Amino acid sequence: MERLYRRKVPLALLLTPELARQLAEISRSLNRQVGVLLDRQGVVSHVLVGDAKGLVIPPLPRERGAKGRLKGLRLIHTHLDSSILTRDDLMDLALLRLDAVAAVTAGADGQAGAIQVAHLLPRPLDGHNWGIIEASHPGALSLDFAALVASLEEELAQVETAGEEGRGRERAILIGVTGNNREAAEDSMEELCELARSAGLEVAATLIQRRSRFDPRFLMGKGRLSELVIQALQQGADLLVFDAELSPSQVRSITDFTELKVLDRTQLILDLFAQRARSREGKLQVEMAQVNYLLPRLVGKGDALSRLMGGIGGRGPGESKLEMDRRRLRDRLHRLRQELAGVGAERRERRQSRRRQGLPILSIIGYTNAGKSTLFNALTRAGVLSEDRLFATLDPTSRRLRFPREREVIITDTVGFIKNLPKNLLEAFKATLEELTEADLLIHVVDLSNPRFVEQMAAVEDILGSLNLQDKPLLTVFNKADRVDRNLAAGQCRIHHGVAISAIDPGSLLPLIARLENQVEFFFSLAGRTDLGKLQREL
Repeated sequence: MERLYRRKVPLALLLTPELARQLAEISRSLNRQVGVLLDRQGVVSHVLVGDAKGLVIPPLPRERGAKGRLKGLRLIHTHLDSSILTRDDLMDLALLRLDAVAAVTAGADGQAGAIQVAHLLPRPLDGHNWGIIEASHPGALSLDFAALVASLEEELAQVETAGEEGRGRERAILIGVTGNNREAAEDSMEELCELARSAGLEVAATLIQRRSRFDPRFLMGKGRLSELVIQALQQGADLLVFDAELSPSQVRSITDFTELKVLDRTQLILDLFAQRARSREGKLQVEMAQVNYLLPRLVGKGDALSRLMGGIGGRGPGESKLEMDRRRLRDRLHRLRQELAGVGAERRERRQSRRRQGLPILSIIGYTNAGKSTLFNALTRAGVLSEDRLFATLDPTSRRLRFPREREVIITDTVGFIKNLPKNLLEAFKATLEELTEADLLIHVVDLSNPRFVEQMAAVEDILGSLNLQDKPLLTVFNKADRVDRNLAAGQCRIHHGVAISAIDPGSLLPLIARLENQVEFFFSLAGRTDLGKLQREL
């Protein structure tokens, strides 16, 4: 074996006939597969010995494979029965991003026989992500290996450069794994694409895999996951985003398997909220949600990270670094809860002040990007940020609104809802969502132009139910009615006793203003202009 470590292969060659003969000779004498990993200087970096059916490659340093590049190693190994590359060989090629994988037949006489070489392709060809080169024996292999690798690296670098020009954004592959409901998975994937773009990601590709049973470690199949690694390399992506909430062990398994950054739907939403938070309260809420998410996902490496304590009763592993990190996070979580409790007290004081003024409170709610802030601006001329992207508004804003009959109300713009809203976010935004409990009327804004508006309405109703607000007086407002058929808008208004508007057209708001004013007059007439809070509870 020591002779193999002393070998050096010329740069233009994949391997020399002499090295192939040595590998075949050792393999037959041991009746095991034998292999070597060669770097780009042609030096043997690893010698591998397996069993008769295969061999295992040890973990390789991650720094060997820079973003969008190959690892600079080629695997040459023997097969005792034939030179045909196996699925495991091709998975090693993909997952380890090797320059090439070659299988040489170790003949019964110890001589090297037929050879088969696989290398990755810069883009798929005829449905395959790798090219295969064959020869009857290593000496007959006509291949300028240095030129091949240089060409591959050049084309992969062009993909990477093209992905970065004018953007400076991370490129991601979005993945959905579903059971039987393909249509629901496609709708959810469209929303994940919107979330990714709103978070500043470049969507390189999307994938939906149907599985009758989800893999407990990887969620999807290992074979499909290895193809994803090649796809990420070919498209200059370094991030996988799953349309699901992954367990901590799944995130670790997928990250270790692919050597790519892995996010789930919850983490993407948290990152998006972190980008949008502007006020001190919003930043506290987002940080609390992130700490709650991170705490169970802290991992360590056992006693190797432990600090030793001396003295009687203090021998053995002390407090590990992992435990210290967890304790710090718990301490931070405790402080965040205290600060948010203070924010909640301030909010309650402001609400009580508004109550003492005897003004009804109207809260605008709805699915994210339904046009809530646009409507709020149209009614109050507040000038709050309103953009055509998800979660443009995180911090609630309140303004006074005077109706034509001289009635005044407080109207509030609130954070948008989304399907499968992470529980951590619901807990963190408790102080903000408490505003809804004090509202006399909820104005549910629906994006009628969205093909999934029915599902979005159901998602909002589910969240209201989780907040025990399902019995709160509610007016449904169908926004963006100018983008759909008039009959659709009229039909939905009849079904839900709602009103259709276009928040960017002031003329379309008159029926809504009339409805709101009538509702407010109704509140005043029943309450005798006194305790609207008591009236709300009675209703």
